Amino acid sequence: MLRAVRWSGAVLAGGWSRRFGQDKALYLYRGKPLMAWVLDSLAEASERFVVSNHPYQGLGLRYHDLKPGGDTLSGLHSALAHARQDWVAVAACDQPFLSREYWGYLLGLVRPDVQAVVAVSQDFFEPLGALYHRSLEPEVLQRLEAGELRMQALLRSIPHVALDRAELEARFGPHLFVNANRPEDLPL
Repeated sequence: MLRAVRWSGAVLAGGWSRRFGQDKALYLYRGKPLMAWVLDSLAEASERFVVSNHPYQGLGLRYHDLKPGGDTLSGLHSALAHARQDWVAVAACDQPFLSREYWGYLLGLVRPDVQAVVAVSQDFFEPLGALYHRSLEPEVLQRLEAGELRMQALLRSIPHVALDRAELEARFGPHLFVNANRPEDLPL
């Protein structure tokens, strides 16, 4: 694992969990809240924090969206604005299968000429479970202010390292990018 790169870890937990039926971040999965699994995967970061407009006691440092209303883009903006390190690992609160090894692998692919390291499947970017460079913050803010909220458009417009999602899942597990909209979406 590449240790020379210092990095920040941010967990986005700003959704309302309407389809889930309860707060996803606090949902007990295999004995602990979903968000705790994600925070554990970020344990080697220089700093870890949560971006959420909801209060989460006991889960560490929390920041609000600086520019609310932009969904994932708002969370990314706040993560980049608050991070102290140049590279920021950004995950969703419902990605319990991310691991320290996964983040180490992505960090090993960091290059000075890119602003993101992200998984792709058939031209669809997985915007969470990705690395972003803090230099991207002004571009994200500009898009928020212009109402251009699509993460896919942002990722297509910036220099990035694209990783094959299927290869990542073969290496780190088939549930790596699970999208848990309901409790039954989580494997037993």
